[in-house]
Amino acid sequence: MVRAMPGTSLTERLGIHRSILSNQALLLAATLLLVVSSSVLGQVRDVGLFTVCVTVIFGGAILAILAPWRSLPSWALGLVPVIDMIAIAALRESAPLAGVGLLWAFPAIWIGSTFGVGGVVAVLIGVSAIVLFQLVNDDEQRLTAATFVLPFSVVALSALAHSTARRARAQRALLEKQSAELRRSVERARRQEDLVTEVLDAVDFGVIRVTREGDLAVTNEAHARLQATVDVLGEPIAAYAADGTTPVPPSETPLARARAGELFEGELVWFGAPGQDRRALSVTARRLSSGTDADESTIVVSRDVTAEEQALRARDDLVASVSHELRTPLTSIIGYLDLALDDPAIVAETRDRLEVAERNATRLRELVADILAMSASSRHGAEFDLIPVDTDIATIVRAAVESQQPRAADHGIRIDSSGLRDGTAHVDPRRLRQVVDNLLSNAIKYNVRGGTVTVGVEISATSVQIAVADDGPGISRSEQGRVFDRFFRGDAVRNSSTHGSGLGLAISRDIVRAHGGEITVSSALGSGTTFIVRLPRKVGSAS
Repeated sequence: MVRAMPGTSLTERLGIHRSILSNQALLLAATLLLVVSSSVLGQVRDVGLFTVCVTVIFGGAILAILAPWRSLPSWALGLVPVIDMIAIAALRESAPLAGVGLLWAFPAIWIGSTFGVGGVVAVLIGVSAIVLFQLVNDDEQRLTAATFVLPFSVVALSALAHSTARRARAQRALLEKQSAELRRSVERARRQEDLVTEVLDAVDFGVIRVTREGDLAVTNEAHARLQATVDVLGEPIAAYAADGTTPVPPSETPLARARAGELFEGELVWFGAPGQDRRALSVTARRLSSGTDADESTIVVSRDVTAEEQALRARDDLVASVSHELRTPLTSIIGYLDLALDDPAIVAETRDRLEVAERNATRLRELVADILAMSASSRHGAEFDLIPVDTDIATIVRAAVESQQPRAADHGIRIDSSGLRDGTAHVDPRRLRQVVDNLLSNAIKYNVRGGTVTVGVEISATSVQIAVADDGPGISRSEQGRVFDRFFRGDAVRNSSTHGSGLGLAISRDIVRAHGGEITVSSALGSGTTFIVRLPRKVGSAS
């Protein structure tokens, strides 16, 4: 039982009511046992008074059980136990030898648990006064050990009830506080979830969270239907690869792959058949770790890149068209220049000028051919017809170094080729020479005057490695990931007098990949740049 106050909560009032019911039920049982045992043993001295007191106790118990304690003031809780204590005192008068005083334990517990320390003190004073009064005025009440033990036991039970009720009050207050905090946390989490949902629905990129089991835990409206490859009416939408024409089966769509546990970055997928209103999404799937394997999930983020892809395709079409138109007159110009150079009557000064024009026209034709090669293939890389043969890699690199020596000398740059190691690999010598020429040309072009270009070749049992390093200004970390993109030119290049198409490295990478190899770059601002080409020694046949 807990203390009843005017502001007592409904939960606390219900606890008080239950405590009263149990207390009074035990008091009735003990009183009934007392009536039976004292009657059988003939210990009742005044039957009338005995009957009245028992009736009062039973009536008080019934009143306590039926009373609407939740609507009564707090002081009303003291009426019933006080009446019980008086009735028990009168019972001791009517049956002094029946041990009636033990019944005081029940109202004492009630008072101690309800009114706290004040109630315990009141029980001590009340019980001691009644025992002392009856000891003085009743000859049958003798001074025995029970005279001292009884008040002490009753008060001890009252104090114990107070202590228990106090702990119960503290625990209930703590539980109510925790419950209120939990309710606030749940409400706060619900508001945050609603806010996140509103934000996700407002952004123009799709977000889908996939659980470890492959279920969709969180999704927003943007691209959700496209990711599920169904439209507003639930009809299926065809998915196509990055080229826009190769169908992607349902089991290979980005969402299906993410639900299967696969991770990927920047996968381009077209949704909608060619010739129809279609959209291109760049989709990324990454792992979300929450600390335990059981809670791991995958986040799938999609971005609409339709406008970008259409702009890139339009640019490629324009470049291809212009390049195609340029190739025919360039071929004619070079042909007539060759005829003019074959004329022995041309004076030396005129021949020198024609040779300059031929070299530049030839370089322009090669550039047009590169542009056409890139435009004829997909945006993600050119395709080359390789004619691989067993070739000494060092020989190719030495020839490229010799051809670049005059240009390097003009810029005051030294080429260090002491790191060349002889070794044979199965490659296309013409295409590999194109890669080395481009790397050497860039190393000279973007180096500082008086700098050094270092070239090296390393051969192992399974691969060949070509390294070209310069001590120029270097490439920033943010630009290193884009140097192999077509038409990309860094800020330092754009702000300098050095000219370039932005195609050389892109073409070199595609040539290397066509050989089954890879080209990488490492650089830091102010510390130079190193390009490394790694190729397998075997491409389709033994060396």
